[in-house]
Amino acid sequence: MKNRIITIDGPAGSGKTTVSKALAQRLGCIYVDTGALYRGVAFELQRQKIDYKEDKALEKFLKSLDLTFAIDGDHDNGQFLLLSSGRDITPYIRTPEISMLASLSSARPLIRSALLNVQRNIADEQDAVFEGRDMGTVVFPGASFKFFLFADITIRAKRRFDEMPEEEKNFTQVQKEMEIRDYNDSNRVAAPLKPAEDAIHINSSDLTIGQVIEKMLEHIKKAKNI
Repeated sequence: MKNRIITIDGPAGSGKTTVSKALAQRLGCIYVDTGALYRGVAFELQRQKIDYKEDKALEKFLKSLDLTFAIDGDHDNGQFLLLSSGRDITPYIRTPEISMLASLSSARPLIRSALLNVQRNIADEQDAVFEGRDMGTVVFPGASFKFFLFADITIRAKRRFDEMPEEEKNFTQVQKEMEIRDYNDSNRVAAPLKPAEDAIHINSSDLTIGQVIEKMLEHIKKAKNI
């Protein structure tokens, strides 16, 4: 792999998104939220009323799908955007309903294959930090650095709870849905959530974002690859 690729895998609420964005900024490379890609697929499945279990309908849907990344502003301070056919769908992909649909539909090989090519094409072009659930195990087994970020379920649920709009808040429901998603992600046949054998494990339960990033940078600097 000619470019430096860093993967950060882990369950929902472990801090992957915030850490990945900040690490990419520190290293001066791009950040790719692969979870957003699957959420984007789920959003369009719901919007277009497509049954992801039906192969023919799913194949046709994936051929017409046009998901791209954009930054609203400069690299260091701009906001990450996910566009679907040029339309910003970022505000709609973090709801509990879309999260659950993304977890279920992402197990479909047709969907994983379609998005796999998108991710690898990005890696062929430049250095990048990839965030997801199977980045180090399936998508980039030869990545320069692999991290697996995790945290206690109660802490992860509280983080997600704090991110939600006031009218949607229900901590018990958030934690229950997260437990279900953890089970679905870890037990699916296609690319289950698990750390790569050579991944560096980091428990973020009692760490700040800054502390997590510093731990990652320490490992990268030790390899003299920065």
